[in-house]
Amino acid sequence: MILKMDQLPIELPVPNNPSANNAAAVQELLGGKFGEMSTLMNYTFQSFNFRGRKKLRPFYDLICSIAGEEYGHVEVVAYTTNLLLSGTSKRGFDPTTTPLASAVDVRNTSHFIASGQSALPMDSMGRFWTGENVFSSGNLKLDLLHNFFLECGARANKMRVYEMVDTPTARTMVGYLLVRGGLHVVAYAKALEKLTGVEVTKLLPIPNLSNDAFPEAKKFMDEKMHLKLYTFSQNDYKQAGLIWNGPHPDDGQECVVVEGAIPGYTPPDLDEEPQLNAPGAEDFDPQVFSDMAKKMGIDYKY
Repeated sequence: MILKMDQLPIELPVPNNPSANNAAAVQELLGGKFGEMSTLMNYTFQSFNFRGRKKLRPFYDLICSIAGEEYGHVEVVAYTTNLLLSGTSKRGFDPTTTPLASAVDVRNTSHFIASGQSALPMDSMGRFWTGENVFSSGNLKLDLLHNFFLECGARANKMRVYEMVDTPTARTMVGYLLVRGGLHVVAYAKALEKLTGVEVTKLLPIPNLSNDAFPEAKKFMDEKMHLKLYTFSQNDYKQAGLIWNGPHPDDGQECVVVEGAIPGYTPPDLDEEPQLNAPGAEDFDPQVFSDMAKKMGIDYKY
C-alpha cells in the first residue's frame, strides 16, 4: 500500500516566462526511457516480484524505499511541466478568437490537444511511455546492475535538459533530482558491492561531472540530501540501512537512513485555462459545500 501526501519534496518557483517548448524538453524526465516513470515502475515491479525476500531482506527494503521516492519524482516533474505550460496560450472563453493559435508552433501540440495544457506520460518527442521500459528479470544481481545503469542514464538526461532550459523552475527541479538520483546511483552501487564484493562506487560519478557544477543542486547538498535515504514508510524497510551506510564516495560523509518521508511543500495551485475547458466547472457554486464542511469540521476554502 502507498500512503499518499498532498505535498511535493521541493518548493517550485513559478516561472516568469512560461515556455511550451521548455515543457516539452522537461517531458523527457517524466516519460522518457530513463525518466521517472521508468525508475518508478522498474523498482515497483522488482519489489512486487522479489523472491527470497526473507534471506535477502536488506536488498528488498532498499528497492522498496527508492521505489517509494520515485512516485514523488514523477509528481515533481509533472508539476514543473504544468507550471511551464500555464499561461502559454490566450486565456478566455471565446473559441472564435483562436486562443490556441500559438500552439501550432510548439514542439508538443499534445499538451494543448490531448490534455488541459498539462503533463502527459510521454517523452520529449511526444512518444507515450510504455511498459516495455520495465526490467524485472528476477535475478537480483542483474536487476541491481540494471538499476545502476538506469539511474546513470537518468542522470545524464537530467544534465542535458538542464543545459537546454534556463528557467529557475526547471533548473530547481533538475538540481534536486541530480542530488536525489545521485543518491540512488550510489545506493545501487553499494548494493552490488555488498552482493558481489566488486567496488562499483569507484566508477562514480557517471557522467563524470560533479553536482558542484550545478548551482541549484548546492542547496540540497548543503542540506545533506545526498546522504539521507528515506524509507517512505511509517514502520517498514528499516533493513535498507544494512546497505546504505558507511562513507559517501563523493565527500566521505556518513550515509544515513531516515524513517518516513521527506518533509514536503504544498503543491502549486495551477491556474484555470478556460480556453481549454480546464477544469471546465464555471457553473460550480462552492457554497454548496460550505455548510456541510462546517458540520464535518473540515476547513473548506475557495
